[in-house]
Amino acid sequence: MTTSRTRFPLAATIVALIVLAATAGVRSQTPRPMGIVDLLNVPRVADPELSPDGREVLYTRAESDWKSGKRILHIWRARIDGGQPVQLTSGAEGEAEPRWSPDGKTIAFTARRGDNELAQIYLLPDDGGEARPLTTHATAVSDIAWTPDGSALYFRAGEPKTAAEKERDKVKDDVYAYDENYKQTHLWKVTVASKSESRITGGDFSVTEYDLSENGRRIAFLRAPTPMLGSRDESEVWSANADGSSAVQLTKNTVGETGAAISPDAAQILFISDSNARFETYYNGRLFVVPAAGGPARVLVGENEPYDVDRAIWSRDGKSIYFLANLGVHEEVFVVPAAGGKPRQLTDGKHNVSAPSRSGDRLAFTISDSTSGGEVWTMGAGDSAPRQLTHVFDYLARDFKLGRQEAIQWQGADGSTVEGIVTFPVDYQAGRKYPLAVMTHGGPQAADKYSIGSTTYEIQVLAGKGYASLQPNYRGSTGYGDAFLRDMVGHYFQNAHLDVMTGADEMIRRGIADPDRMVKMGWSGGGHMTNKIITFT
Repeated sequence: MTTSRTRFPLAATIVALIVLAATAGVRSQTPRPMGIVDLLNVPRVADPELSPDGREVLYTRAESDWKSGKRILHIWRARIDGGQPVQLTSGAEGEAEPRWSPDGKTIAFTARRGDNELAQIYLLPDDGGEARPLTTHATAVSDIAWTPDGSALYFRAGEPKTAAEKERDKVKDDVYAYDENYKQTHLWKVTVASKSESRITGGDFSVTEYDLSENGRRIAFLRAPTPMLGSRDESEVWSANADGSSAVQLTKNTVGETGAAISPDAAQILFISDSNARFETYYNGRLFVVPAAGGPARVLVGENEPYDVDRAIWSRDGKSIYFLANLGVHEEVFVVPAAGGKPRQLTDGKHNVSAPSRSGDRLAFTISDSTSGGEVWTMGAGDSAPRQLTHVFDYLARDFKLGRQEAIQWQGADGSTVEGIVTFPVDYQAGRKYPLAVMTHGGPQAADKYSIGSTTYEIQVLAGKGYASLQPNYRGSTGYGDAFLRDMVGHYFQNAHLDVMTGADEMIRRGIADPDRMVKMGWSGGGHMTNKIITFT
């Protein structure tokens, strides 16, 4: 079927669909279709943190709290050798960022407790007991990290309001321009024994990320003009002594860097940038390495690979680097020699790996897929495959009828291969035509992957209502090589919208979609795509 024949009725149809889907979130004995409330009740697991001995892992688990209208995070603990995970915290406002002390005897985390509305650092004995506050900083703290000797923690915090600003707040004279109402964020250090705080960085800039060397003598950090989103492409990699002195700027370009991490010997710093070796923008993510003392940065991964590098961490001995990369509709773990060489893929499946951490030669990370929001998994240096530690999402396949997901490919209007994710209706019957929801991701420098869905993509709710869904990774998406990604540069709608249209045609050709019952939806850049398509067809 030709592209010109595809028609999308007004996307407002989706509003009625969502209203009908808002059923009670009570788990049933007989599997049933998922409703909106059920989707909102799906927990979220994140931030796995391995213990220093590699025998346990901490992680956060968020649950919907309908009374407060928020998701509340608590800290859980699981053993690598098995057993039932244990919930460690239960504060009314939740807790985040669990971090083991180097000796494994104390767990640090951030939380808002008591009369303090600002997140502060708390310390919890590993063998039980009550958590005690460590900081009483003037602003909220985040991004905490222990020093190697366990005597102190680093953290980031915004600058406090001035007396004049507080007075304006008091008299309600608080009108401001959004992009001017920011406070720079800087790096601090607090000593455990005395609770004394010392400033590490200061000035008219923000520290957006940092990493402390394993010997505790050096830090790598990202420095941006402001903490605002618009400054992300102006961030640069710096290194300094652990007290902030002798800071050295390591990059100077017009692209953004993320994920700066210092090697175990403190000699090199890795970072990721969506640029090529010449630091020209709008490419799939590359893994770079730069000398910590200064010098040219080199591309380690991404210049000749099709995937999009996402996160990276050093191996224990510094001879290798583990990294995550998006390969179209899935994300996997790889390892590459730090000196250079061919990356080796360690995981493979219809899933997405995220949030890696390392202790010794062991990794921990989360894996999500079409029936899971992201369980905690672990993998040792000698393991051939990762092993699952948590089973938070087992109830989904047991309590709900879920639509099957699979990747499909089709030809774009110019003959290029395009890929996308199809979620079939619950109780799908081959040969029967179903209403189709076409969803386009934002970015557009991003990709849709295997997923249970979210408040952005209600794919399983739609499947329960008898809809098929198509999530096309149109031109401009990551994980398909630079040429595919950069096809949008300079001509946004030359091929991208046709990739979406031909994807809908493919669903019709396969006998899945009813051409007279289709809706179009998308978020951010996908919203632009929606506007284009509903006026183009």
